[in-house]
Amino acid sequence: MNQSVNCPHCGSEISHKAKACPHCGSDENTGWSPERYLDGIDLPDEESYQEIKEREFGSGKTVLSWQTITGFALLVLILMLVVKTVAGW
Repeated sequence: MNQSVNCPHCGSEISHKAKACPHCGSDENTGWSPERYLDGIDLPDEESYQEIKEREFGSGKTVLSWQTITGFALLVLILMLVVKTVAGW
């Protein structure tokens, strides 16, 4: 009688007497084969990774808007007026 079970890691049908899965390398001690542990996680290629990274985190370039620059300039002018008034320049 040939009994079989499904591998708990990859789901392949294996013999119930098997010490490790011949498909994924999973066994009771390691859980996966070091050579195949990334199989099946569908990593993107390098070009797709750059696109995903830019979409998620931006291009890394900081662009200041005219509102930010104008606000900073006004803040500096106000600060100069306060210092001039208090210090008596």
